[in-house]
Amino acid sequence: MPHAIDYYLALQSPWTYLGHERFVRIAAAAQATVSVRPMDLGQVFPVSGGLPLSKRAPQRQAYRLVELERFSRWLGVPLNLQPKFFPVSADDAARLVLAVEQAEGAAAALQLSGRVLAAVWAQQRDIASATTLAELLAECALPAQRLADATSAEVQAAYERCTQQAIAAGVFGSPSYVVQGEIFWGQDRLDFLERCLARA
Repeated sequence: MPHAIDYYLALQSPWTYLGHERFVRIAAAAQATVSVRPMDLGQVFPVSGGLPLSKRAPQRQAYRLVELERFSRWLGVPLNLQPKFFPVSADDAARLVLAVEQAEGAAAALQLSGRVLAAVWAQQRDIASATTLAELLAECALPAQRLADATSAEVQAAYERCTQQAIAAGVFGSPSYVVQGEIFWGQDRLDFLERCLARA
C-alpha cells in the first residue's frame, strides 16, 4: 500500500527550497501520495517555541548563512544567500498553491510550489506580488483563474486548516514531512524519509 505524506511547508523557506525537488523525486519513486499543506509560520512559531529570523540571536543568524551556503554547494542547488525580496510574505502564494491543488491536484501544486520557492531563492522575484504569481502560474501552464480562486473564503479556510493541522501534528518548522504521525523535519532528514517510505 503506498504511503501518504503530509508535506507542511512555508513558501518563503530556503530549507524547503533546497529540499523540494529531491522530496518530489523521493515521493514519486515510492509512489507515495502527497498532500501539499502550506502553513503560516507566524502562527506555528508562537506555539512551538520558534522565533522569526529577525528575532534570533546574531550567532544563529550568522550560522544559518554558513549552513545555507554549505547545503547549496553540496546539493548543487543555486541559492542567493540574501535575496532581494526577503523577508517576504508568502500568504498569497500559499493560498494560490492551495487553489491549484483543489482544482488541478497535488502534482500541479508541487510544481507551482517549486516555482515559487525558486522565485525567491534563485531568481530574485517578489512572491508577494500578484504579477509575479500570475507569471509563475503561466510558467506552469496553469489557468490564470486560479489567482482569483485563491482569494476565496474557501481557500482561506483551507490555509487556516493546514496551519492548525500542522500545529496539531506537532510540526514546528518548514519543511516537515509527516508519515503516519511520524515527523521528518528539514531537508536534511530526507534520507530518513526515504528509508521510511521503503519500509513495507
